[in-house]
Amino acid sequence: MKKLTIYTDGACSGNPGKGGWAAILIVGDNKKNLSGAEYKTTNNRMELTAVIQSLQSLDDYNDFEIEINTDSKYVKDGIEIWINKWKENGWKTANKKEVKNQDLWKNLDNIIQGKKIKWNWVKGHSNNELNNEVDKLARESIL
Repeated sequence: MKKLTIYTDGACSGNPGKGGWAAILIVGDNKKNLSGAEYKTTNNRMELTAVIQSLQSLDDYNDFEIEINTDSKYVKDGIEIWINKWKENGWKTANKKEVKNQDLWKNLDNIIQGKKIKWNWVKGHSNNELNNEVDKLARESIL
């Protein structure tokens, strides 16, 4: 099985404010950068958008073992821990409030169905070269 490694990040100038997202996709020796921006958004929306856009950019990744690296505990914990409870509770939090960014969470949940994905949290602004690179791309993408 082929391995796809993805690094994602989101950034915002103001929260809410202008935002940017970026992803680095690596298969073997091939590396591809993706990025985009929104005028009025939040950092968490950009973090989720980076993951969604990176997965949607692939024509067919059913044959890949995917490793997603994010410095967002919101993304990692949301997809690994919270999402199943949100769905059981009709997209409400434990406090009975609407889940924020529900549109993006639902989209991500649909995209990953049946895929083999390992989620890794990496410390932001540390010595991880690819995380620092994707952070720079996300910040440079802010409109």
